[in-house]
Amino acid sequence: MKTEIAGPGYSSRAQRTFTISGRLLEALHLDGPLLAAVLVVCITGLVVLYSAAGEELGVFFAQAARLGLALAVLVAVAQVPPRIMRIGAPWLYLVGVLLLVAVAVKGDIAMGAQRWLALGFDRFQPSEIMKIAMPLACAWYLHDRPLPPDLRSLVVLGVAILVPALLIAQQPDLGTELLVTAGGALVVLLAGLQARYLVGLGALLAAAVPVAWHFMHDYQRRRVFTFLNPQEDPLGAGYHTIQSQIAIGSGGLFGKGYMNGSQAQLEFLPERSTDFIFAVIGEEWGLVGCIVLMALYLLVIGRGLFIAAQAQDTFTRLTAGSLTLLFSVYAFVNSGMVAGLLPVVGVPLPLVSYGGTSMVTLMAGFGILMSIHSRRKLVAT
Repeated sequence: MKTEIAGPGYSSRAQRTFTISGRLLEALHLDGPLLAAVLVVCITGLVVLYSAAGEELGVFFAQAARLGLALAVLVAVAQVPPRIMRIGAPWLYLVGVLLLVAVAVKGDIAMGAQRWLALGFDRFQPSEIMKIAMPLACAWYLHDRPLPPDLRSLVVLGVAILVPALLIAQQPDLGTELLVTAGGALVVLLAGLQARYLVGLGALLAAAVPVAWHFMHDYQRRRVFTFLNPQEDPLGAGYHTIQSQIAIGSGGLFGKGYMNGSQAQLEFLPERSTDFIFAVIGEEWGLVGCIVLMALYLLVIGRGLFIAAQAQDTFTRLTAGSLTLLFSVYAFVNSGMVAGLLPVVGVPLPLVSYGGTSMVTLMAGFGILMSIHSRRKLVAT
């Protein structure tokens, strides 16, 4: 019996395969390292979700279908040149604001919130558009203006951020409001702020805290009190935080093993497949699993920041940088919320939590990053 030994022929075939793959990615304007990192996170999310959902294949395949749709959106967005994105940015922002007004006037109400527009065959949440439209519009506004921005530009940007934020706050949707506001604020920070404006902004935010507290809904205030002392209402408002902390703490260093988490499998942990899926990772995979997931996120963020650094004009640099940092806000807020370090808000664990809306939005953002990077040589320096 002859044993075939891999030789030069095998090496050349492998090289041809990599060459063809590289050319395909280039033709589709996709960035290989970023795509690979995103796919690893998504596959990890599917594995975790199968356990978190109690081994329900229906949930698993539904999320896999959403992942397929989100990847299709990523590829489609990557085909759009940054120049076209810059032209369409203010119009996308305007459409998003008008849709938010439509939600306020005639939106569908579910679970005490008015966040959706009925399309006949399905419902649509317009606030998701603003997660992409906000950084695009702010970057568009600063594209042809001197940096760091002057006071007039900061006022205009402040109003542009405040209008959709207030409309989303009325729905109410604190998590989305936070992300939309962060999307615009990150553009402003990346554009550079003079020290006096930064100090003034800090003072303004401090003065706005009591005003914001006055307009907060009762359940939002309870979330703040629960964050400060979850034991005050262990079977009510503090239940989510307490159970997630028990799950993470019981996982120890290496976890209890895949599909062996008692908090998740015995359904003590609420929202275990959506907002609190990070607690499932902590319980079943332990501290090591949490660190591995954070390392994967850092790979995605690092590649995104590299793309931003390589961008060749103001619009693409600010857009790529803000979208990348917005992704990090997702991960930071969700993990901090589940660990009890931040108040509970409706922010999913990016690319891992069950649901299609946030995944499609995130993938659209990655498509924008890939479009920027693949066309960087075509932009005049």
